[in-house]
Amino acid sequence: MAGHSKWAKVKHFKGAIDAKRGKIFSKLSKEISIAAKLGGGDPDMNPRLRMVLLKCRAANMPNDNIERAIKKGTGGGEAVTYEDLTYEIYAPHGVAILAEISTDNRNRTASEIRSLVTKHGGSIATQGSVSRLFHRKGQLIVPREAADEDTLMEVALEAGAEDFKADPQGYEIITEPARFEPVLKALEARGIKPAVAEVTELPTVTVPLQDPAALAAVERLIEALEDHDDVKEVYSNEESPDDAAPAAA
Repeated sequence: MAGHSKWAKVKHFKGAIDAKRGKIFSKLSKEISIAAKLGGGDPDMNPRLRMVLLKCRAANMPNDNIERAIKKGTGGGEAVTYEDLTYEIYAPHGVAILAEISTDNRNRTASEIRSLVTKHGGSIATQGSVSRLFHRKGQLIVPREAADEDTLMEVALEAGAEDFKADPQGYEIITEPARFEPVLKALEARGIKPAVAEVTELPTVTVPLQDPAALAAVERLIEALEDHDDVKEVYSNEESPDDAAPAAA
């Protein structure tokens, strides 16, 4: 998911679903099969599968697709072994990128990712130089019309949320990864549906990009990474002019 802004994230995700629904469903099916193969087909007993199913729900992926992917993962078919990797990347203009990957061929994927990054003006970073700029957190984004602020804050904090932020467009709830599911369940129990609910990598430092050409160069690299079949998630610390919350009317 490109960019750090919570509202840019909602807009980007919805736009990606509309534009690339087939590609996204294909990637989600792969993630489901890998998760089911590694931890079984019962989401109650498989945290990785639960996280993937949250993505499926947000993408409105049909249940038939989900069930087929779970059966594929648990059916003992082809003996393919997948490896999870994280690539640390510097995009143009000093933007930091983390790309999470699942691959059945490390060497092939490494060659393709290096070529892709170089083609778009980036470089592979040394281990730790980019990851130190992010921290793993649960993030729930709730549109303003979906909940009353006082009620939402009370429910979130009582369930163990770490931070609660409000702006004119809505609310952002931050949790430690271990508290993400309890907070999400507490919201759902009150009929509150987040626009985004995920365990993600949030930047601790952002890079403002005011120049449209610079922003476009970074976005081209991010989109190319997101289009790669082995890439599960892309995180960046770019900050565009659109990332700022609009002023209240």
